[in-house]
Amino acid sequence: MTQPTQEQLQIFLDVATESVLAAGAVLKDRWGKFNNVREKGRQGDLVTEADKLAEVEVLKVLNLHLPDHQILAEESGALGNADSKYLWAIDPLDGTTNYAHGLPLVATSVGLMIDGVPTVGAVYNPFSDELFRAAKGLGATLNRIPIQVSQTKELSKSLLITGFAYDRRETTDNNYAEFCHMTHLTQGVRRLGCASMDLAGVACGRLDGYWERGIQPWDMAAGIVILEEAGGLVTAYDGSPLDISSGRILATNNLIHQSLSEALLATPDLATWKK
Repeated sequence: MTQPTQEQLQIFLDVATESVLAAGAVLKDRWGKFNNVREKGRQGDLVTEADKLAEVEVLKVLNLHLPDHQILAEESGALGNADSKYLWAIDPLDGTTNYAHGLPLVATSVGLMIDGVPTVGAVYNPFSDELFRAAKGLGATLNRIPIQVSQTKELSKSLLITGFAYDRRETTDNNYAEFCHMTHLTQGVRRLGCASMDLAGVACGRLDGYWERGIQPWDMAAGIVILEEAGGLVTAYDGSPLDISSGRILATNNLIHQSLSEALLATPDLATWKK
């Protein structure tokens, strides 16, 4: 298939930007005003009125400019032209739990996958007013200023970030052992509860690496292209090509990628740890 030109990618990036800014305005407007917070079936998996209202704004923008494209939205599911090679992955409010508790560590994430490959992305936190953007071959920016990953070369000197899946209470495949293990091996591991901003944090050099399991394509599509365009590397845990539908991701500044991958794979089971 014919790949889009840089001019076309710039148009897609501008559309993604327009959509996240529109959603961000809703998130700020609804801050502290919602009164209907509920769980979506799993303990801790929250949805608010703001999630849905913000998604409406993103969909309006995409349908206005690119009505023939396919959409995968967290709240609305699959929409649009199922035969299109263009798939927009939308998380209108990444960090809903933070938002519901009044913690402004949130973002709207809108990413475009072309033939399954993350190619365009915009991530916006309206409370810090930070707009991360990227498209393949066009570089990555924070508030229109170019960004790049850190130069940390040693795992022992790195600062990492991760998250925990909503089903962590029901499964032993829950990242607890890796979190403890990496805390021992590095300068620290953070958990902010917003995957798109985690990836953006690695992209701009605030963090050196990120891993997580139990996440969805809309959590990471935009962040992946932002990180890659900033010089980072994204793979599966074992370093093989990422399957974005697998729910697992390893993303770093590239320099610590192999050592972090090896450490993840060598993590001892929690049951073997000394009390």
